[in-house]
Amino acid sequence: MTDLESYTKQDGRADLIRRVRAKIKELGITYIYYQFISVTGRIVGKGVPADHWETVAERGFQLVYGATANLFTDRNKEYIGYGAEASELVGIPDPETFCQLPWDKRVGRVFCTLFRNREEAQDPGGFLTSDCRGNLRRIHAEFKAKHKGLHMRHGCEPEMMWLTKDAHGEPAGGVTKPYCYHIDQFEMLRPIFLKVIEYARAMGLDMIQGDHEDAPGQLELNFMFDDALRTCDRLSTYRQICAQVARENNIIACFMTKPFMGVSASGCHHNISLWHGGSDSLSNLGYDTLPGMADAFTYRKGGENTFLPEKGSTSFKPGKIGLQSIGGIIEHLDALTAIGCSTVNSYRRLWDAGFWAPVYRDWGYQNRTCGLRVSAPGRFEYRAVDSMVNPYLMASAILKAFDDGITRNLDPGEPEQRNIYKAIDQGKVVRKLPMNLGMALDALNQDKVIKSALPGDMLRVFNHYKYDEWARFMATSTEWDLRTYIDYLP
Repeated sequence: MTDLESYTKQDGRADLIRRVRAKIKELGITYIYYQFISVTGRIVGKGVPADHWETVAERGFQLVYGATANLFTDRNKEYIGYGAEASELVGIPDPETFCQLPWDKRVGRVFCTLFRNREEAQDPGGFLTSDCRGNLRRIHAEFKAKHKGLHMRHGCEPEMMWLTKDAHGEPAGGVTKPYCYHIDQFEMLRPIFLKVIEYARAMGLDMIQGDHEDAPGQLELNFMFDDALRTCDRLSTYRQICAQVARENNIIACFMTKPFMGVSASGCHHNISLWHGGSDSLSNLGYDTLPGMADAFTYRKGGENTFLPEKGSTSFKPGKIGLQSIGGIIEHLDALTAIGCSTVNSYRRLWDAGFWAPVYRDWGYQNRTCGLRVSAPGRFEYRAVDSMVNPYLMASAILKAFDDGITRNLDPGEPEQRNIYKAIDQGKVVRKLPMNLGMALDALNQDKVIKSALPGDMLRVFNHYKYDEWARFMATSTEWDLRTYIDYLP
């Protein structure tokens, strides 16, 4: 059988499809978004009346391959990734992800896995390798198989900014002032963040804490960590929710990394650990009747956290697997930067000194200028990642770095406990991360391990998209150019 046929004939799938039909009837759903994730992290897909659920669940829907690259063209007017002659992908819904949209309860959404067209001359019905979400599922499964069930759980800190609009609908500054942790500024955003939390809980996000950060209109609202794929799905869902709340309030939900210089950028720190065992636990979040399938409200709990310090240790230093994993991250940090800091604007964050930007290829306990830090016993915080990250690509790349660190027993060295700038002044030699998108892309393409996180078409599509983005920037004169050089001579 093809990958597509095997996927649709999985044990238990027919029952899940029937249970979704029951949920559609129970909730009064009349329309469904069938969605997947593009190379840049956008949510794309199709909408279909709910009457056709069983047909789409069995046969899928079709959309051009180029949708995985947003169906955008490059600076030469060529479609990115796939030309006009390319086939159409087949999107197969994953029934366990079905959930109602709380802002319009007539509408449901379901994530999909992508396949090559059934009529392709080569590998018909094979997994579409430009499907970053499907890639993550398969990469994580390979990691688990190789390392005897060891699996990644992570949570993220999705900073973003809420901006006002001018008369033309363009950004006109933050809704609030850039006062970090000030409850007064947090209170100004209360109607916004309470609505975000309401919608998030209705879609299975167990919201745990939030605060006003130190840029105009900047909020960080966190949800419970979980298995890697579900965390990525929830971050994508969170972004959808924020966009909807912005529409309802006639403001802008801004995920751009650095819209303002002189204040902090928006990061998306990943707090990561590797576990053995554990079991799935339902968090109904106060609902007697879940507005979606149980898996959307399920979290992985318990088991053995291999990042915890060794028994009897008096330090915060992680155990053997944790240190090997940190070694893998340090070894591949340059290439990882192309995934975590994936836009031209990402590097404004790294260049705006004084705002704890993670610019150095090192690790420590509470050292926020390093690429990663042990933020608490049992996890470490990967910091060289910002608000525009594609979380599926990031999780896949981290898993590949971990695998290399564990396999080769890579030693990250001792943690840097000094202020990194003082350490450098005192003679420490430490390399900076790539400091622009072009350098980061070059580092990625020289790193076989991290390239393997973008298998098949994925690397080609990513390179096409991102090198074109870099070329467009380099081929553009900016306001800075004009201000600096308009009267440079004589």
